[in-house]
Amino acid sequence: MSREIINIQAGNQIGEAFWNMLLAEHGLDQSGLYKGSNHQEIDRVGTYFTEVKSSEGSKYVPRSVQVDLEAGVTNRIRSGPLGALFRPDTYLTGDVSAGNNWAKGFYTEGAELVDSIIEILRRQSEACEALQGFQLLHSLGGGTGSGLGSLMLSKLREEFPDRMLATFSILPSPKVSETVTEPYNALLSLHQLIDSSDLTICLDNKALYDIAVRTLKTTSPGFADLNGLVAKVMCGVSTSLRFPGQLNGDLRKLGMNLIPFPRLHFLIPSYAPFTHPNSKAFQKTSVPELIASMFDRKNLLVAADPRFGRFLTVATIFRGNVSSSEKGVMDLQRKNSHYFVEWIPDNVSVSLCSVAPVGQTQAGTALANSTCIQELFKRNLTQFTAMYKRRAFLHWYIGEGMDEQEFAEAESNADDLIREYQQYQEANTDTEDVEEFFDEDQLPEPSVVEPSEADDTE
Repeated sequence: MSREIINIQAGNQIGEAFWNMLLAEHGLDQSGLYKGSNHQEIDRVGTYFTEVKSSEGSKYVPRSVQVDLEAGVTNRIRSGPLGALFRPDTYLTGDVSAGNNWAKGFYTEGAELVDSIIEILRRQSEACEALQGFQLLHSLGGGTGSGLGSLMLSKLREEFPDRMLATFSILPSPKVSETVTEPYNALLSLHQLIDSSDLTICLDNKALYDIAVRTLKTTSPGFADLNGLVAKVMCGVSTSLRFPGQLNGDLRKLGMNLIPFPRLHFLIPSYAPFTHPNSKAFQKTSVPELIASMFDRKNLLVAADPRFGRFLTVATIFRGNVSSSEKGVMDLQRKNSHYFVEWIPDNVSVSLCSVAPVGQTQAGTALANSTCIQELFKRNLTQFTAMYKRRAFLHWYIGEGMDEQEFAEAESNADDLIREYQQYQEANTDTEDVEEFFDEDQLPEPSVVEPSEADDTE
């Protein structure tokens, strides 16, 4: 039996790339009909798809909701190659764009739409046998993905408190910037994600841009190139749910192994190998090289350097013919032990799946909970503070019903998160620390219970 996941797309261009890759991996065509030959492709297809009997045979319909405050992108999907794939009643669009304004998505335009979205999600969840949770795709730079995405998360937390809420969150970057209000939108969303999400997989436009230029040799990467990289990671993370394999995991196991403290649930993904399409036929990657690439900062999808932080926990997911990966991961951890905190033993988990990605013989995805992610938050906080100090663009947000106090709270919460990561980066298990907490002089004397006189007389 599949453990179902319901997908929510507030970033529909990323979602389109994800579903195209998912269809290819499960041997489905663009209308949802099975055309493959390997039974493993279809064994657990129910994780993301609902089977519907039709005259042409079994049709697999995505368990997904497409959300946007303007109809442009969703109309393009409807009229495009994937138009016949999604159920018509799962498209929900508003009449007015969010205008790159978080407050419009959270308080005004998004608030009118959110009840209809929750109703569709409730209907989809009732049709599931063992709903595992929800995954949200959204960008934190614009207004819809950040504002409406945050609102949906808080509503889902109320409606489904016992289900996993995972997000794939694209953080803005100066290299791929569309609007000046990105720092506001990103930090206000981060403020909500800290409380509402169980598992936030961070993706950074700066890192995606660097991989596309440096590794894939794309001279001027567009959003289609960057979305293809995100789709690879999303398919890699969900591999163990969609295919049989050894040491399988799921969303809840990932959360259990990766999140030592509730607020520190922001994960850095990496993928290997990234190879240029023309050089694929000339390269063969050994297992140690694959493992080393997964921990190489050039393959991280967040612009942060793990050498300036420490790994709290890591989950590795291998696909294809990768037999000795567990030993290889242990060797790498032993050689680089100073980059891993010593107070969490066995903090690297391994999942193996025999089904390789389409067009590759083997691949690996890693999710790391590293303290170096504070670099990403510091970068956004610095830009936020520079504008907020001068109250730039603030009237657009206040005009939509926001209180200025929310900006101060978001700034303070992000600052606290950065300090928390720094605190655990510097924590160690030296004997001095142990003595500080367990000083014998401060321990109370053990109390001695004297026998009462009643005990002596029988």
